[in-house]
Amino acid sequence: MAVERALRTAAPHELPDVVGRELGLRYAADSVELLVADYGLTVLQPVTELPHTLPPVSVHNTPAGRAFGAQEPFVEGNFGDGHVRVHLPVSVRGDRLGVLSVTLPGGDHARDCLPELTELAEVLGHELLVAERDTDLYLRARRKDRLTLAAEMQWQLLPGRSCSRPEFDLGAQLEPAYAIHGDNFDWSATADHLTLYVSNGMGEGIEASLLTNLAVNALRNARRAGIPLGDQAALADQAVYAHYRGRSHMSVLMFDFELTTGRARVVDAGSPQTLRLRDGVVERIAFDAQLPLGMFEETDYVEQEFRVEPGDRLVFVSDGVYAVASPKGEAYGDAALARAIQHTRLLPAAAVPRAVLRELTGHRGTPTPDDDALVVCLDWRGR
Repeated sequence: MAVERALRTAAPHELPDVVGRELGLRYAADSVELLVADYGLTVLQPVTELPHTLPPVSVHNTPAGRAFGAQEPFVEGNFGDGHVRVHLPVSVRGDRLGVLSVTLPGGDHARDCLPELTELAEVLGHELLVAERDTDLYLRARRKDRLTLAAEMQWQLLPGRSCSRPEFDLGAQLEPAYAIHGDNFDWSATADHLTLYVSNGMGEGIEASLLTNLAVNALRNARRAGIPLGDQAALADQAVYAHYRGRSHMSVLMFDFELTTGRARVVDAGSPQTLRLRDGVVERIAFDAQLPLGMFEETDYVEQEFRVEPGDRLVFVSDGVYAVASPKGEAYGDAALARAIQHTRLLPAAAVPRAVLRELTGHRGTPTPDDDALVVCLDWRGR
C-alpha cells in the first residue's frame, strides 16, 4: 500500500525513480529497471532520461523477454552473491506495456516478495497510462527508431495493442511500425458488447493518415452516440465523402459482438479479410461486400448476422498481408495465411499478430514491406 501511494502521488516523469526507491526501501531491492516495449514489439527499451540511453533488450530469448511474452514473472538464476533478478510483466487489462526487472536477495525473501511485486508491476502499468497524458518520457522511450509523422498520428489513434476480458482476448499489430500510414484498428467494450473495427485507408503517408483519422473519429462519434452499426458506417461515409468528394475512401470491417450469446452484427465495407480457426480447421469467412466509406454520397449500409462459438479464434488482416507477393510474384493468399494461423494456434492472442507478420516477412523476402500490414486476433470464450 505504501508503494502504491508513492506511485499515485509521484510526478508523471518520476515513476521509474519512485518505484526504484520504494522497492529498495521496502523490499531490499538492489536495482530496479523499467523497460517498455517498442512499437515493433521486437525489443524492450530501458526508460531513461534522453539523451542518456541504455542498450535495448530483445523480446526473444532473454529473461525479460520471457516475462513479457508469457505474461508471467520470470526469476533469473542466482548471481553468485545470493541475489536473483525477477522480471515482472507490466500490463493493464491485457495490454502489454513492458517489464519491471528487480534484483533481490534470493531464497525465501524473493519467493515471499514475488506475489506483491507482481501486483505492484500491474499498479505501475496503470500509473504509466495515466502519466502518458502529461509527459512524453515513456512514449519517447518506446521508439528505437524515429517515427514518421503519419505513424505518430496512427499510433496515437489506437486504443492499445491488446486487451483481455473474461469473454475474449484481443491482440493487434501494425507494420511497418515506424512508418505506418493507412491501416488501423479500434475496439471498445461495454458490459454486454464488443465493438471492433479493422480499417485500411487509401493512399500513402500523411494523406492516408489524415483520411484514417477522419474516418475512425467519425465512427467513434457515431458509436458513442449509441447509433447501430449500419448507421455508424453511413455517418462515417458521409463525413469522408463531405471532405474528399469521392477522391479518397476507406475500407473498414465492422463488428458488434454480444458478449452473452456470441451473436454479432457485421458491416463489410471494403478489403479487410476474416479467417476463423475452429476445431483445428482454418477457413475464410466471406461477408456481403459493400462500398468503402466515402466512395459515393449517402451510401446505405446493411448489417448482416454472424455468430462466434467459445473456442473460436478470428484473425483479421488487411490487403497488405494477404496480397503481398513473394520475389517470384506469388501472393501470400489464403493458403499461406491458414498455415500461419495453424503454426501460431498455441500462442496467446496478443502474440499472434507479430508472429504472423514475421512469417509474412519470410514470404516477402525483404524486411521492409511496401504496403501497410495489419493483423488483429480475437480469441472468443464467451460467458
